[in-house]
Amino acid sequence: MILRRARAGELAAILEFWLVAAENDSRPADSRAAIDALHRRDPDALIVAVDGDEIVGTVIAGWDGWRCHLYRLAVAPSRRRQGIGRALISAAEERFRGLGGGRADAMVLDDNAEAHGAWSAGGYRRQADWSRWVKPL
Repeated sequence: MILRRARAGELAAILEFWLVAAENDSRPADSRAAIDALHRRDPDALIVAVDGDEIVGTVIAGWDGWRCHLYRLAVAPSRRRQGIGRALISAAEERFRGLGGGRADAMVLDDNAEAHGAWSAGGYRRQADWSRWVKPL
């Protein structure tokens, strides 16, 4: 398995991967236009774990010049509990340190208990004194 930035030619496959490997409740649907825009704006933000030709994990390590944000940590269901999620989180943190980031935050749904274990294992803790406010655009 190797970790690397996503390639433009595999963005459609990543969208398909997220349908089975990512948590998709309580969030806007992913779209080809959105993932293309992400890739154009910051091609290093989308990190993939690949085993041969197979995508086995992803994370978006978004950097806006001020904050470090983690999204779409996903690992193939058949490959979970093998350290792929932790490796993706570490790769994202390495990217952030290289950009000058000092703290990373992860968007994790309260009801996604399976994800809580992965983030906890990576050293992340729920910040109880904040709430996320959203407005669909």
